[in-house]
Amino acid sequence: MFTKIKNTYKEYPKAFKVLTLATFIDMLGSFLLYPFYALYITEHFGVGMVEVGYLFSILSVGNIIGGVIGGALADKYGRRAMVLIGLVVSGIGSILMGLVNNLNIFYLLAAFLGLIGNFGGPARQAMVADLLPKEKQAEGFGILRVAFNLSAVIGPLLGALIATQSYMLLFISDAVSSIITAVIVYLVIPETKPQKHDDKPEETVIKTLIGYKEVLKDSVYVLFLSVSALTVLVYMQMNSTLSVFLRDEYGFPKQAFGLLLSMNAAMVVLFQLWITRKISKFAPMKVMAFGSIFLMIGFGMYGFVSESYLFFIAMAIITVGEMIVFPIGQSAAASFAPEDKRGRYMAVYSFQWAIPNLFGVLVAGLIMVYIGPNWVWYIGGILSLISMIGFWLLHGVTKERFSKEKKSANEELLEFTVSSIE
Repeated sequence: MFTKIKNTYKEYPKAFKVLTLATFIDMLGSFLLYPFYALYITEHFGVGMVEVGYLFSILSVGNIIGGVIGGALADKYGRRAMVLIGLVVSGIGSILMGLVNNLNIFYLLAAFLGLIGNFGGPARQAMVADLLPKEKQAEGFGILRVAFNLSAVIGPLLGALIATQSYMLLFISDAVSSIITAVIVYLVIPETKPQKHDDKPEETVIKTLIGYKEVLKDSVYVLFLSVSALTVLVYMQMNSTLSVFLRDEYGFPKQAFGLLLSMNAAMVVLFQLWITRKISKFAPMKVMAFGSIFLMIGFGMYGFVSESYLFFIAMAIITVGEMIVFPIGQSAAASFAPEDKRGRYMAVYSFQWAIPNLFGVLVAGLIMVYIGPNWVWYIGGILSLISMIGFWLLHGVTKERFSKEKKSANEELLEFTVSSIE
């Protein structure tokens, strides 16, 4: 298994390999801190989960606005600069958040961190599309998911050890990981923004921002994001509502839930590349429709089963679904985008995560209180079914568009091979 992963990794250019390593280091710092945010806020400021909810809403709003601005600036000034700005600001912001003792100032820092810290998000995704030919993009995003989930396995374990000593050390560790990543990007990764091949004048920053209108006018792309957002709305319950549901309804212990999430991340580390390589040759919308079936079954199961071993089986089914849907979704989003608008397209793509985060957990909580806890999972299964139908219908709409993209794929693959040899 690891030999295959190693051989697959060798097929990619150096800049992409370094980007993967940088992503792992950066996300390792995030996963050291992120799982302990709620514990820190409630203990340090003496508040409840409502105030924690405010924090995550503030971060989500900041991420949306920051992604919009960062995506436009990545198309205007380049990917590398935006990634560096986001990393440096994230590092400094983490230190400051660990030092403040006033909750309102903490909120202000969170808003600033969400805004500027997310400048590099769309740029990083655009880099993958810049560095890899279309034939390799789905697998490339799959490799990034492996790096992401490997950090998700290691980070919380290290974070738990560090948190027993000092929460401030968590903030410092996150900052150090961001700065190390920034140094790696600065020293090793070149600018990947495609060079212009015409004599058109450079867009102004305002015109670049206004260019989002062109992205939003791409009705098929917006429809694709809307359907994708349904899968995200369901999937995000795994890291929020599910722990409370299993604890309150079945007395499922915290340690067991941690093992449940670790199994999810470990499966992604072990099998993501293999699965992505097998499915990337098929029509993306059909593949995502197929993956949505697993999400429908897995999340729906939590509304019907009550045995602990079945909770793990449901999670395994969900993990298969996410390994199919999300890397292909990123690759499809990049395929929609013209070269000069990749940053903005990927910024809008991030909306499918940020917008559900604004209200998804709150709505799930209201459903649990006023309708019934199991209905969260019944509705999750229904929404996954709707997304499956949506992706299947989108296949017919996007077939011609992606077939045109595929015609040039062989030429790009040839260029990629030549550049790799050089």
